[in-house]
Amino acid sequence: MNTPLIEFKDVTKRFGDKTVLDRVNLQIYEGQVTTIIGLSGSGKSVLLKHIIGLLEPDEGAIFFRGKPLNQMKKPELAQSFAGISYMFQGNALFDSLTVYDNIALPLRETTHLKKTEIHRRVLSRMKQTELTEAASKYPSELSGGMQKRAALARALITDPQIVLFDEPTTGQDPVRKNAILSMIAQNQRKLNFTAVLVSHEIPDVYFISNRILALYDRRIVFQGTPEELENFNHPFMDEVISSLEGLQKELTGLYSKRQFELLNHVQMKRRKGGETFCLVIFSLGELNALLSQVGHDAAQEILRDMGLFIDKHFGAIGGVSTRRAANEILTMLPYSSLEETQSIMEDFIVDFRRQVIPAIEAGACKFALGDAVELTVMAGVAEGEAKADVDALLNLARSNQKEIGRLQCASGGTSS
Repeated sequence: MNTPLIEFKDVTKRFGDKTVLDRVNLQIYEGQVTTIIGLSGSGKSVLLKHIIGLLEPDEGAIFFRGKPLNQMKKPELAQSFAGISYMFQGNALFDSLTVYDNIALPLRETTHLKKTEIHRRVLSRMKQTELTEAASKYPSELSGGMQKRAALARALITDPQIVLFDEPTTGQDPVRKNAILSMIAQNQRKLNFTAVLVSHEIPDVYFISNRILALYDRRIVFQGTPEELENFNHPFMDEVISSLEGLQKELTGLYSKRQFELLNHVQMKRRKGGETFCLVIFSLGELNALLSQVGHDAAQEILRDMGLFIDKHFGAIGGVSTRRAANEILTMLPYSSLEETQSIMEDFIVDFRRQVIPAIEAGACKFALGDAVELTVMAGVAEGEAKADVDALLNLARSNQKEIGRLQCASGGTSS
């Protein structure tokens, strides 16, 4: 792999007699979304503050692009930190400033840009984060979710190379949590910055992270992909799973990915040789276009409504569903043949078109930002036996996908 953008080597931090970080080793790579997970009070925020230079290690070294920070001269340090932005856990918005002025503040304080250029950039960021109508409001007049958006817009206003997010979804309801993470992921792809999050909202971060670092008992005990974390055998995971199980169906009405895989594993062990099961993969096309047209909140409501309906329909006959990716929902039907599942799907499609499409269409039209909105819902089925390769079956189900519904909303909707 390339040289890490940021690397910790045996970093230790103490506050008096208390050791918070103990010989921490980690790597963060450029252009990725890296999430540092850990239970509350495990030292995640302390670790993040070392990255931005708010704290210095008592032992060990921190490297930036392969060079130790403690060997850099002040001008070089200043240049390294100039490209880093920080979104605080509590937002840290100034109560006496409007949303517009909060977002503009970093440009006014750290650049020599003209007023017209500052105005252009602030308007652009407010539009991206759906804050245009709140420009003249004060933080106290905003909902918690809108305050998060304002803090995100301010963090992005200087076009940073690295953005650090300290518990960005804390205190938010399930739909708002996913909307905030979706907004972070979309802006990261669009602006190509390196994102580093600390979070204890473990199920949520699966959908946006390239790499996950697990902080446990003052050390990093895991570094890898979200998929690799699923198979991580460590006491940390026992605590994670117990907290994760308590979040069952919180986000979209679906099982967590971890629960789905555990349930699927149990079902596999129970099956006799030759018994079949089916996977159904549902996907939303044009998801990025939908996000830009109706906003993150409305898009997450659409995903949640769709997930609830799928879970209700298939859960009644023993199906288990999970959100596989940002735009995919996977349902497993144990003991079902392809013929049976196709028959079940015929009834599902009739109900889906009659009940769900009109409901989510009405919601999309309500939040449409001016242009026509169109969203295709696809579904595909694949059949397998007990020892079948699930990933291969998923790919087969995707290749079998056909349109089962289309949401359309004419231009001219109004945002709210």
